[in-house]
Amino acid sequence: MDDGNLGDTIQDETEIIEESVVRWWFASSAFPMIAGTLGPVASAFSICALVRPWRQQLKPDEDVDDAVYVTDPPWLTIINAIQLFMAIISNMFLLLNMARRVRFTIAQPVTIIGWYISAILLISLLATASGPLTDGLKFSKDELIWSQAFYYGMWAAILYFVDASLMVVTFYGAWTRHYGKDFNLTPSQRTLMLQTIMFLMYLLIGALIFSNIEGWNYLDAVYWADVTLFTVGFGDFTAETTLGRALMMPYALIGVISLGLVIGSIRSLVLERGKRQVDARMEEKKRRRMVRSMTKKGDDDILEPIREPHRADSESSSKLPATEYERRKVEFDLMRKIQAQTSSRRRWMAMAISTGSWLILWLLGAFIFVKAEKPYQGWVYFDGFYFCFVSLTTIGYGDKTPKSNAGKSFFVFWSLLALPTMTVLISNAGDTVVKLIRDSTLRLGNVTILPGEGNFSGDIKYIIHKATFGRIFPDHKNPPAPQDLKKHLSTQSNTTQQITDTIVKAEEQNHGQDARGRSRHSNIDRDSSPRRLGNHRTNSTFTSQVRRSLSRLRDAKDELPTGTNFHFLLISEIQVLAGHLKDHKPHHYSFEQWAWYLKLMGEDEGNADTHRKAQPKSGHRHHHHHHHHGHRGRSPQRGGYCSPDRNDEESPESEEAAAWSWVGNRSPLMGSQEETEWILERLMDRLRESLSAEGRRQLRAETRALGAGHHRPVNGSHHDGHNNHEDKEKAH
Repeated sequence: MDDGNLGDTIQDETEIIEESVVRWWFASSAFPMIAGTLGPVASAFSICALVRPWRQQLKPDEDVDDAVYVTDPPWLTIINAIQLFMAIISNMFLLLNMARRVRFTIAQPVTIIGWYISAILLISLLATASGPLTDGLKFSKDELIWSQAFYYGMWAAILYFVDASLMVVTFYGAWTRHYGKDFNLTPSQRTLMLQTIMFLMYLLIGALIFSNIEGWNYLDAVYWADVTLFTVGFGDFTAETTLGRALMMPYALIGVISLGLVIGSIRSLVLERGKRQVDARMEEKKRRRMVRSMTKKGDDDILEPIREPHRADSESSSKLPATEYERRKVEFDLMRKIQAQTSSRRRWMAMAISTGSWLILWLLGAFIFVKAEKPYQGWVYFDGFYFCFVSLTTIGYGDKTPKSNAGKSFFVFWSLLALPTMTVLISNAGDTVVKLIRDSTLRLGNVTILPGEGNFSGDIKYIIHKATFGRIFPDHKNPPAPQDLKKHLSTQSNTTQQITDTIVKAEEQNHGQDARGRSRHSNIDRDSSPRRLGNHRTNSTFTSQVRRSLSRLRDAKDELPTGTNFHFLLISEIQVLAGHLKDHKPHHYSFEQWAWYLKLMGEDEGNADTHRKAQPKSGHRHHHHHHHHGHRGRSPQRGGYCSPDRNDEESPESEEAAAWSWVGNRSPLMGSQEETEWILERLMDRLRESLSAEGRRQLRAETRALGAGHHRPVNGSHHDGHNNHEDKEKAH
């Protein structure tokens, strides 16, 4: 079956939008979070650029800490204050937009324009350093140095321009309808900007307090607060007074905790939110490449649904599965292989990117520190290289520390960038290098001094398979399962049969109770009819004997129960899936489990009518949204969930449009939604539809019963009226 044009007219527009959401994830989610985090940092630097003059006089043979400030001209202070005001307004609108208090179309233009104005004003002021700020000095220009405030203005201008440019991309993506005009963020991510603002305010206010207590220059106190809260602790600035030392302890404790909250939100953004979107996109690319490769090599027979009981006898077909159920299992395993390769590649790619970013901060930072400190301390590149490493790892010996105004201000800027980079690097290392070492150690222990529950020969073959990159023992790509798990799987079919027998016995027993109940309570009021009492006992008996076992009844080849039993079955499975959602690690279900859940939704993995052959490309785009489809493109409104009690048939066009493949673009395994969430939503829809159908059926039955009952009382009332008339005549 050609996968090219199926369902083009059904959901093409929605699928294009959802495909764009994955492609534009950085613009819709990552860029706003980066801008929301760095925007307050830029404003904090603007404050530092405003509170002190930009020029200092450093006399020969004088320490840089003793340099005298030179008062700024009024126009510089006024323009500097204007840019700070514009930046604060921009940050407020972005924060209100993230909190959904101001519309996207209003907040974003204000934010972008305000940040660009701040960047342009700061760049203009910095440009005056080549002329107006050096004119009219009462001392030699050789004694003129730029203060930390000047360099803070430089870092602020860079951040404002970068933030505004990121938001331009975000606004463009929303304006061109690649995604909605709203930030696709979780509550914790929405509060990241507020957490950053609170942390920076805490740092700046603390610096102000300690500068007054210890008699420090305010910007030196900002440098000290940064070194303290980031737990680097160089020791070049330390509290000397008793009051300062006493206040330092709660100040550092609260600050470190606040910093940890910010780091947690950043980690959530990069590692949790971004992982799903990147995985979804990489899986789609890998799927297309693999299907295209199989098609070119002529190995795509496995992708063709088996519509006949047996294939033609040939050497090629003898290697293929004999039934559609077996073929779908092979197709499912192929998709799992794609997922495993994609996940591994994504983890190592993330590790490479985070390592590269960390190295850039290390090496480039060392270069800038050397340029800043060479005139004052005579640093060479290795000194900067060593200093950056000691700072990044928070060792903080203190033998090498920045002394220049440029070096101190750049350290604050550099450390704010290095912290999240280091956090992401450590997290990615835990998913790759650390995991590899841990798994290798455990696997080596299983075959040496710490034998596990797995098969010894299987462990050896698995280690050789990994060591030779899969060239030897290619069938042992997964570690052997524990023996107790194998026993559990071998007895699962027997357990299924026992549960089925229990259901049958419970139903027979309940039918007998219903019959006895009707004969025993024939004279009870109609509202307390034997049928209602019997139904009550039926539900009670069924619940106590069967309901807890239904979650283990997962054989897709067995017939499903009907009526109330089917409802209990769905409720039981929904309870199990709800428990899976609470687990920290996402669940990945086996083919047998998927076949069972799909059967509950009305799908039969052994029926080729709802299956199709996957193609490298499709006429409509793949999407990942979970409200508009049943099977990644299959709409519940179009019959995606067929009740076992339903007798209505779908139209051929609907069935053809709803066909899908495990390695196709409508596969439930594709997309950024977790498998448990996907199944749970559809089982809840299935339960809702089944209960609705049952309610309609009961309503029709009651209507028919009411009609029949209404017909009898009409005749009765006629006779009663005749008798009453005769009684009246006798009375007269």
